[in-house]
Amino acid sequence: MPGSRRDFLGTSLGMAGALAALPAAGIAAAEAKPAAGSPNAKIRVAVIGVNGQGSAHVGEWLRTPEVDLVAVCDCDPAAYIRLCERHFKDSLHPPEYIPNIRRLLDRQDIDAVSIATPNHWHAVMAVWAMQSGKDVYVEKPCSHTVEEGRVITQWARKLGRMCQMGVQSRSMTGMRETLDFVKSGRIGPVKVARAICFRPRPSIGLVDAPAPLPPGIDFDLWAGPAPAVVPVRKRLHYDWHWNHVTGNGDLGNQNPHELDKARWGLGKQEFPKRVVSLGGRLGYVDNGDVANSQVTIFQWDDALLISDVRGLPIKSPVTFGLPKMEPLKGAVNIWYGTEGFAVAPNYNSGAAFDYDGNPLGAWSGGTYQQHFANFVKAIRSRRHEDLHLDIEEGHLSSALAHLGNVSWALGAPVDPGTRPTLAADDRHVQDTWESFEAHLAENEIDFAATRLKLGRTLSIDPRTERSTDPEANALFGREYRKGFELPRV
Repeated sequence: MPGSRRDFLGTSLGMAGALAALPAAGIAAAEAKPAAGSPNAKIRVAVIGVNGQGSAHVGEWLRTPEVDLVAVCDCDPAAYIRLCERHFKDSLHPPEYIPNIRRLLDRQDIDAVSIATPNHWHAVMAVWAMQSGKDVYVEKPCSHTVEEGRVITQWARKLGRMCQMGVQSRSMTGMRETLDFVKSGRIGPVKVARAICFRPRPSIGLVDAPAPLPPGIDFDLWAGPAPAVVPVRKRLHYDWHWNHVTGNGDLGNQNPHELDKARWGLGKQEFPKRVVSLGGRLGYVDNGDVANSQVTIFQWDDALLISDVRGLPIKSPVTFGLPKMEPLKGAVNIWYGTEGFAVAPNYNSGAAFDYDGNPLGAWSGGTYQQHFANFVKAIRSRRHEDLHLDIEEGHLSSALAHLGNVSWALGAPVDPGTRPTLAADDRHVQDTWESFEAHLAENEIDFAATRLKLGRTLSIDPRTERSTDPEANALFGREYRKGFELPRV
């Protein structure tokens, strides 16, 4: 039938193949001047990685008047086909499809890229893009290891590129007003913050064969800096989050959003001095190898940040005893002052109360679009200070997730009920352990089948961003496959 989905898919596949066959010189304008240099010209953007969050990037760029979305890059042609079905079904001029990242970066008629690939590609791709003269918007976490975020920051400063991390709440009006209140002193000094991720994640299943590869995918490019070995699991896409070679678990998936807001409210611009993590891949045996339930404590000399990730169902309401508190679910932040507290139950709103439950203020409003618009503003101004989440801030927040995972990776199995000694006398920490243990009990975890692991307590020098533990430092970086190395300044 004319105009059917099958016809569209066939046409799209043909278009993708034809575009992939074009030589780079035939689609690039080598002498083109960056559009961002002219105050009236549109900024020419390409999106890299559109199988998941990258599709949302495309939608935001299409809603940004100052931008022309000129290209899409993905090593899986089916991702581009799905993208066209969603955004360009009636368009005569969809963005150029370029399957190879190197060909995209060779283009001199692209001013900026936004990166939404698996985590293991973020740092290498961001640095390559900046070296090719492009500004970069990179999804959270901006890095896959502790060291990578600092390297990206060094390159951004050296090359004068704008580099923003994609934690969209940083630009939302309601969240910015909430954090202005948190830092105003109205609830007293804030010395404790919670970064909460209560999002059930199902098992990815247990198989003993490599994942089937989508037709047409360039797996060598998909693997990139990681070993070019097809992972053993049911599917290649998305489940990369739950393998440490390519992902960082939910501590490094959802919780960089909340870790960033927590650190923002605490006003900390450096690494914590001590870190410990406890948890495990609890409740199911599958091909994942990162924790699904994990509490991490970050300690500065005068502040604590408690990260609480629960990937199993929340069966009983959790409020941590706060008045006026709705049961916590999803992604939530809490900041504790001496005179009151503030809570953000989502990305764009917050409210504050005193400890008797009397309201002190409420704020709401904002969209993802504001974060993309902020990136455009900084491209125009050429001032990284205009970015709401400049790469250095993104590095500090992403590294918190990596520090927690390093602690956990260096740990050992323990009996249920075992707790770290770090900040053990703090009532917020005590409340967390009691609630976390009750949560695991409600989910009837078989600890003989899926062990609880207590991570090693790490001591960190914030000045050098290194640990006193050589084994931890070895995990702050990683090996890169030949041809996909991370350039160093």
